[in-house]
Amino acid sequence: MKRTLHLVAAAGGMLAVAFGGTAWAQKSGGILKISFFDNPASLSLHEEATGAALRPGMGIFNNLVMFDQGVAQNRPDTIRPDLAESWAWSEDGKELTFKLRSGVKWHDGKPFTAADVKCTWELLLGTASDKLRVNPRKSWYGNLDRVTTSGDREATFHLKRPQPALTMLLASGWSPVYPCHVPARDMRIKPIGTGPFKFVEFRPNEVIKTTRNPDYWKPGRPYVDGIEWQIMPDQSTRNLAFIAGNHDILSPHGATVPLLEDIKKQAPAARCVLTSSNVSRNLIMNPGKPPFDNADLRRAVALSLDRKAFIDIIQQGQGDIGATLLPPPEGLWGMPAEMLAKLPGYDPDIAKNRAEARKIMQKLGYGPDKRLAVTLSSRNIAPYRNPSVILIDQVREIYIDAVLEPIETANWFPKIYRKDYTIAINGTESGVDDPDQQFYENFVCGAVRNYTGYCNPEVDKLIDQQSAEADAAKRKPIVWEIERRLAEEGARPIIFYPRGGTCTQAHVKGLVTMVNSIYNGYRMEDVWLDK
Repeated sequence: MKRTLHLVAAAGGMLAVAFGGTAWAQKSGGILKISFFDNPASLSLHEEATGAALRPGMGIFNNLVMFDQGVAQNRPDTIRPDLAESWAWSEDGKELTFKLRSGVKWHDGKPFTAADVKCTWELLLGTASDKLRVNPRKSWYGNLDRVTTSGDREATFHLKRPQPALTMLLASGWSPVYPCHVPARDMRIKPIGTGPFKFVEFRPNEVIKTTRNPDYWKPGRPYVDGIEWQIMPDQSTRNLAFIAGNHDILSPHGATVPLLEDIKKQAPAARCVLTSSNVSRNLIMNPGKPPFDNADLRRAVALSLDRKAFIDIIQQGQGDIGATLLPPPEGLWGMPAEMLAKLPGYDPDIAKNRAEARKIMQKLGYGPDKRLAVTLSSRNIAPYRNPSVILIDQVREIYIDAVLEPIETANWFPKIYRKDYTIAINGTESGVDDPDQQFYENFVCGAVRNYTGYCNPEVDKLIDQQSAEADAAKRKPIVWEIERRLAEEGARPIIFYPRGGTCTQAHVKGLVTMVNSIYNGYRMEDVWLDK
């Protein structure tokens, strides 16, 4: 017997509402122009870790399941069918079976089958003959034993133990299905998907272009004829271009609070929303490089942080203080405020925290006359550089003199994968607002994106324990215990959660800005231009 979580009939009803009903109001045609913040290394989403790749790439692909693009908060109850028509768990919670759509074609005309699902996750597991250059989310699937198929229209995920949140991972924009017949190396150059948009070209520092897929399996979608993601790294330049009417959408989540006010004044007809990004600004310290191999030194740095100052200076007060998981109400799993205040460095008495930090530094031999000189690495974009400057000022209070080292995006991820840094400002990209994603991707022993090399087998056991728990009320205390341990051990001190602005011209319709992940809302098949 199987517990069916999403019946074909129910899925069909939801699709009828989405594709029919008010469909008469939408207009087709036009090129959607979006200003964009940076160059990706490629658009092979399974090899990339930045929104610079995902935002233009998500519309090229489909998932098995996806988050409802019309609901701002990603939750289990907002997961909808995509390439899968339905899915069901086995009674023991260790098998997840997908019934797949028929008649779906890859952009090169070849048919989509269950073999493509099997190939994709074998690629991610590292068991395929083909190999990814880098596999940022391999640790998402540490509990996946294998994928099997039954004919062309059924694929089953076999797990080592129950993992109820697996569907949350599969609904992320980072979980597209790849074609079996296209080598991984070719997906970096010319990605082939089944999605509403086909890849046209990528000119670095200029534009990424996609065009409408005329054979898309959803009738009438997409509405626009194509999308141009125009690369403009400078925030002020992007804003001026949007105000002048050159773009339909301003780089999503990319407008800072001060610049957002300028846009509202100069383009009053535009629609702007300020939302959480769920990309925390945090501190990574390399325990493999002296003197940060000393846990006491890492604790002193964590105690020096004035989190509210970061938010006040950079965000004009529009930000959130939290631990490893995004705090409520946008976040589904974050710690209650009263519990958060008890974590090391979260006491609002900054003077007391820094006095403790200075005592630690003095025991280590540092002081006003013997200061520690370090290089602080940062990705060379404003959301990283700005907090880096503030951090440099704050650690001076505990006898540390830091010099900023800006790194271009194409080199940033390889650098921190190699752990080729001493101390750095990092943005933890939360692909899904779920503990499994955060913990397995960033903190379990040996994970590719565990940039500090943090490893605690006891914490790993707790991570597995929370992952197997289906009852949210029972799962949360385990999750919060893990957050407490990570904070006490300085695994990756979270500084703050910024809020970013997304602005659209009045004629842009059908775009919903997500509030608990910036990586799941770019299918763009429902967006249309009312002009």
